[in-house]
Amino acid sequence: MTKFKLGFIINPIAGIGGSVALKGSDGQLSKALSLGAKPQAHLRAKLALQVLIPYIDNIDVYSANAMMGGDCATSLGFKVTTIYDNNSDTLSGTSAQDTMNAVTALICEEVDIIVFAGGDGTARDICHVISQENSQIPVLGIPAGCKIHSGVYAITPKAAGQVVELMLTNQLVSLMSADVMDIDEALFREGTVKAKRYGEMVIPSELRYMQAVKAGGKESDELVLQDIAADIIDKMDEEIFIIGSGSTTAFLMEELGLENTLLGVDVIQHNSVMVNDITEQALWLMLQKAKEKNNQQEYKLVITLIGGQGHLFGRGNQQLSPRIIRFIGKENIYIIATKSKLLALAEKPLIVDTGDNLLDQSFEGFMPVITGYNDQVLYPIASPK
Repeated sequence: MTKFKLGFIINPIAGIGGSVALKGSDGQLSKALSLGAKPQAHLRAKLALQVLIPYIDNIDVYSANAMMGGDCATSLGFKVTTIYDNNSDTLSGTSAQDTMNAVTALICEEVDIIVFAGGDGTARDICHVISQENSQIPVLGIPAGCKIHSGVYAITPKAAGQVVELMLTNQLVSLMSADVMDIDEALFREGTVKAKRYGEMVIPSELRYMQAVKAGGKESDELVLQDIAADIIDKMDEEIFIIGSGSTTAFLMEELGLENTLLGVDVIQHNSVMVNDITEQALWLMLQKAKEKNNQQEYKLVITLIGGQGHLFGRGNQQLSPRIIRFIGKENIYIIATKSKLLALAEKPLIVDTGDNLLDQSFEGFMPVITGYNDQVLYPIASPK
């Protein structure tokens, strides 16, 4: 079974000013401690992780050292890999920069989700890095601060654990963008609430999945396919798009009014066909010529599930060879499918079977699948065993 890579961060001073009426922790640590405040963030984080203990053998936790998450996860028996060490085990030794450094390290580890315990200030720090790195890794907040105005938080710590549990059990957990908000604490202490939007992050949301279902709880395939096609068409700009085989991608081509090869691979740009039914060799030569000309043109690949077992590569699209896939890059691949098609897999993962073991293994984990207009779900990917 594919191990779930859980990124985990605690802001140990989050919410420390709440119990002593300081309306937040920003710049208030010394005063809060002098008034008798006790750290609460690690206790809130533990409530979330406790939900995941039954799945402990299937989870690898990647965290910062000591009070920033490592101690909490280790105390519950999780296998923890330390990806950032701030060389401090005291509250005063932890800063916003430490949070940002830990997030950068988690992005490098390509974790499946970043779960953090904190407040709106912590969310802002994480959002800053996510935006800077242009990362699409989902983020989920465990509410632990005095101010929780951002939409990236679960309702309760336990609810945060339950969302991750849905992902671990291969439920269709949709992805959506949520605003990161914060208020000016100095003004707040004077009785003025002034909120500001600082950005957005991708979050998992089981509620979005329920709302996206059409026609009284059953998807109308044609309407859903139109939504999926509209989402991809909105993403098309100057890039060259390689369209894989299958009925779902065929519908996309129909929406574009372009000739399609149902059981082949087509190449399009600027709403016109460059090549229909291209061979692996011809596609490779096209990519190499672009490279030789130092053409910075990006190539995007749109694929769907092939065959009843949910194959992404290795069944019906052998034109997309390992060298082609590597050249395009995992980050430039769009997977499209209806939710009914995913549900028909009965929680089985999607399969990457290119014949190149290292490439297959690089896809293991969770990837977003476009299931409607601005509607995605995270779904597990596996390689042949």
